[in-house]
Amino acid sequence: MIGSLLYLTASRPDIMFSVCLCARFQADPRESHLTTIKRIFRYLLGTQGLGIWYPRHNTSFEIIGFSDSDFTRCKVDRKSTSGTCQFIG
Repeated sequence: MIGSLLYLTASRPDIMFSVCLCARFQADPRESHLTTIKRIFRYLLGTQGLGIWYPRHNTSFEIIGFSDSDFTRCKVDRKSTSGTCQFIG
């Protein structure tokens, strides 16, 4: 379920924070995380008309993206952190 939600964040940035927060607990999920994921799916059902539309043939359309990552700086759990920022216009 998390993979599907992460895929949707490309066109639904409004769910990005909640989905990424739940993704942090994939290794040891609790019942509360499943409840939160179900709530995100209910939110998506109620807001199907929202999202980002990417035009196909507009030459003035431009996407600029930046990314940064921290390759396992945390010595405790050895997990890396990454972030991205996109400017669309």
